[in-house]
Amino acid sequence: MPALHQFVPTLEPGAVGAHMLELRDVARGLGLASELFAEHLHPTMAGQGHDFRDYGRAVRPTPGDVLVYQTAIGSVVADFVASRPEALAVNHHNITPERFFSTWEPGVVHGVRWGRAQLATMADRARLGIADSSYNEAELTALGYRETEVVPVLVDVAANDADVDQAYLDQLRSGARGAAWIFVGRVAPHKAQHDLIKAFAVYRRVYDPDARLRIVGGSSSPSYFAALERFVSALGLDDAVVLTGSVTPGELAAHYRAADVLVCLSEHEGFCVPLLEAMHHRVPIVAYGAAAVPETLGDGGLCLAVKAPTMVAAAVARVVDDQELRAYLVAAGTARLATFALSSTRRRMAAALG
Repeated sequence: MPALHQFVPTLEPGAVGAHMLELRDVARGLGLASELFAEHLHPTMAGQGHDFRDYGRAVRPTPGDVLVYQTAIGSVVADFVASRPEALAVNHHNITPERFFSTWEPGVVHGVRWGRAQLATMADRARLGIADSSYNEAELTALGYRETEVVPVLVDVAANDADVDQAYLDQLRSGARGAAWIFVGRVAPHKAQHDLIKAFAVYRRVYDPDARLRIVGGSSSPSYFAALERFVSALGLDDAVVLTGSVTPGELAAHYRAADVLVCLSEHEGFCVPLLEAMHHRVPIVAYGAAAVPETLGDGGLCLAVKAPTMVAAAVARVVDDQELRAYLVAAGTARLATFALSSTRRRMAAALG
């Protein structure tokens, strides 16, 4: 039986990990054997994958097999896949440019450069480049990938609905008076949470002194995380801004349900899954139109051309206070989300893989 096996440096919970599980299901639905391989396996994903060094023992490679590499920072996994004789497809989720890390996490710069160099090297080797967005596809085309397809991230945004942590949700809502801002994603320099905090500070001062901001997600940059905490304190916002760190799926669902608006001022996104999650939870979106954000958001939210703190604060105030606009954005988000329905994206992935 021909096979489609996936490789990634680290198999862990999150958008890429969930995407890989869905892609495995797509492959198996096509009658292909399909397994996941990584150098590092998160404990919660250990039962879903294999050490890439066990590839030849865990499966029996045959002519006609396809290997899919999920792009990430530099890794020996990429070199291993590129050295194999099987057909290769590269699934590109984008790699954050090194300029975002040079100040905060200089140790990451090497991995970013290595990952981008490997992405370029695989252009001649890959039969197909699959991109989450046209933004990512443009990178593949510029690197010389001959055949490319755009297939959005395979994500089931309703997966955690039944698991909402009701006690946690009640806690989030307890005593709430002002507007509840939310940001979901890793705390990292390119996500620009410092700009988010600036805009929130203006909003509190001008529009709503009882507003709250919750930045939901783990951190990949300890120095940046610590700087944000100091920034929050310097602005006198310790009682209003919470950096939650990693949360459970049930807690994440609770955060969305407690939110009045999702605000994203990120400088670099290859897709931005939280936009879809917010649409699903009927949370209106205000986002800065950088990288792939305008493409993913479409007309499903308010997309800003600039992110000066006063402009962002004014936009959020309009969305929170104007009930007609709010209802329009929620309805537009629901309509936009339908274009990313898992049944549709799975079909697109199956068609791309041929």
